[in-house]
Amino acid sequence: MKQDSSIELMPKKLGFWHIWALGVGAVIGDGIFLLMGQGIAIAGPSAIFAYLIAGMSQFCLMIALAEMAVGMPNAGAMSVWVERFMGKWWGFLAGFTFAIGWVIAGGSVGIALGTITQWFFPQLTGAWWPTIFGVFFISLFALLNIVGTEIAARTQLYLVLILTLVMVAFALIGIKDINLEHFSPMFPHGVSGFWAAIPLGTYAYLGAVTLTTAGGECRNPRDLPRALIWSSITFLLLYTFAQIVLQGIIPWDQFTMESSPFTEAAGQVFGWAGALFMNVAAWIAAATCILMGTLYAASRIFFVQAREGFLPAFFGYLHPRTKTPVYGILFIWACSVGLVLLGHFNPDFLYVELSMQLVLAWMVSWTLALIAAVLYRKRAKEEVGALPWKQPLYPLFPILGFIGIGIVFFGNFIGSPMTIVRGAIWMGILYVLFKRFNKAEQYHHPYESNDSHTNVK
Repeated sequence: MKQDSSIELMPKKLGFWHIWALGVGAVIGDGIFLLMGQGIAIAGPSAIFAYLIAGMSQFCLMIALAEMAVGMPNAGAMSVWVERFMGKWWGFLAGFTFAIGWVIAGGSVGIALGTITQWFFPQLTGAWWPTIFGVFFISLFALLNIVGTEIAARTQLYLVLILTLVMVAFALIGIKDINLEHFSPMFPHGVSGFWAAIPLGTYAYLGAVTLTTAGGECRNPRDLPRALIWSSITFLLLYTFAQIVLQGIIPWDQFTMESSPFTEAAGQVFGWAGALFMNVAAWIAAATCILMGTLYAASRIFFVQAREGFLPAFFGYLHPRTKTPVYGILFIWACSVGLVLLGHFNPDFLYVELSMQLVLAWMVSWTLALIAAVLYRKRAKEEVGALPWKQPLYPLFPILGFIGIGIVFFGNFIGSPMTIVRGAIWMGILYVLFKRFNKAEQYHHPYESNDSHTNVK
């Protein structure tokens, strides 16, 4: 296996804890701290199991992809993996859909971040304040990413540690206030309500796979699967335990989307100080999504795809001093700011239509990546056998990953077929543009193999 030196321009400065924090922090902040209220209102106490299933689906997906992250550590992640086994177009589609999903999240989570920030300033009542705060912090986090990966990653680590401590404290101290009567009936809206909550849980957890894009900047490749596993365990235990306490404190029929349910519960248990600390946690959860999700992960995929000739060359520019893809970060910043402004005038379009397109885009990316994971085992047996880490119980996790994607797809789109149609239209346009403008004919894949099957055109 030979690696293309052009992809090795980013310094390897990320250790285990940086990557762990990337995975935990990439869990979608507004999905946990705002939209969970909607999930509980739909499913009642059974939302605990709906969110747990969604989280376990992500866990299985991450285990299934970890093998490729170790064998082919690259900032392009699924873009590079899928291209190797399925060809250039499918590789481009897998990476681009994942990156564009994070760009959309930059708008929705940016608005959530601004809304949460306004809570700290009750005297600011104007409708523009959430937008102003959202744009300000997106700009600040873009600057941190431009200044250097290590600075952004260290900031992410500190923020995630604070978030973890706050959520653990809430869960442990809040146990005494649980009212078991709040867990009955378990399925107040039947099985249909339970199934309807799973897509909301998926939206909350679906960003965690993002840490696979850190492969190109990871100091030790073995840290990647370790971080994948431990970040999954962390966010599953952390948010499941906290959700149990949350639903034990507030009756399921009192949940709304007017404010963070965790803030309301912390206020009931600890008073104003508790609400303050919980809102800090909600702010951190949203901030870390943008810091190392939208701005970091998407810019890395665009960087690699530009180097391969799939995107305009300016996405592949690295600043000579900071070694960061500056133009890619600035482009994503501009898109995120534009979406925040769009959300101010038309929040339903951003939170309903575009968020559904986000989920669809990531379904496509995950499915292609899982197929590549199976082909990696089948077509590169010697390479897989030499890996320092291999997924256990193969093919269990890829199978569970496909089942999870099927459940999410059914829950999200069975009642809204036009979302699939609109997604097929923009992906079809993307295919035409790819065939017309891509300049990758002379590009050699960064992971060569003696197996001729691995370089399908």
